[in-house]
Amino acid sequence: MRFPTPLVPARLIRRYKRFLADCTLEDGREVTAHCANPGSMMGLAEPGQRIWLEPNDDPKKKLKYGWRLVEHENGHFNGVDTSVPNRALRAALEAGRIAPLSGYDRVRPEVSYGENSRIDFLLSADSLPDAYVEVKSVTLSRQPGLAEFPDSVTARGAKHLGELAQMARAGHRAILFYLVQRTDCDRVGVARDIDPTYGAALDAAKAVGVDVMAYSTLISPDGIALGQALKTVT
Repeated sequence: MRFPTPLVPARLIRRYKRFLADCTLEDGREVTAHCANPGSMMGLAEPGQRIWLEPNDDPKKKLKYGWRLVEHENGHFNGVDTSVPNRALRAALEAGRIAPLSGYDRVRPEVSYGENSRIDFLLSADSLPDAYVEVKSVTLSRQPGLAEFPDSVTARGAKHLGELAQMARAGHRAILFYLVQRTDCDRVGVARDIDPTYGAALDAAKAVGVDVMAYSTLISPDGIALGQALKTVT
């Protein structure tokens, strides 16, 4: 997935009201960018961090920049837009690039299921049980090489695990798919100290047959694409 408009570098001044970020462009101008991430962004919103913004000239948008990446001092990148994982995963699913899910020929996004919920992707094929895929964007890392989810308490995430468990009990495939939006991690774990309830919900879901998958992403100012499978240490 290539960014439709070339990104420009900036320095973060502050992130506030969850969806706003004041930034300084390289020419010294200060601008406000939209931050498409409702989470805590732990470790990713420190003043002075080098970030990358996507300009736009859409007259319908109040803000002319969107915050897309964090660039770390070691040269690694983080994606911060929570809509990216679904777009990247959809492209990979439709291209058959994920081996455990490559037998499905129909990929339907945002299908209603459970209790007033929508599954990110419902995969189907004539000879296979339906596969319900819930995608989570992973951006937190507190230990070298280890990505963690969640970065804040997520009642919604625990609810999704309960609904995936119901699908597994009904005989469907149910998959929790962690997409790691950072280039410096080779394994994925659960931040049980941040949200013990989510950790318990994951244990219960796995016990009834919910599968857990994790993949990396390839990130640069040019774009973001699905990488390779990662080890899960949940």
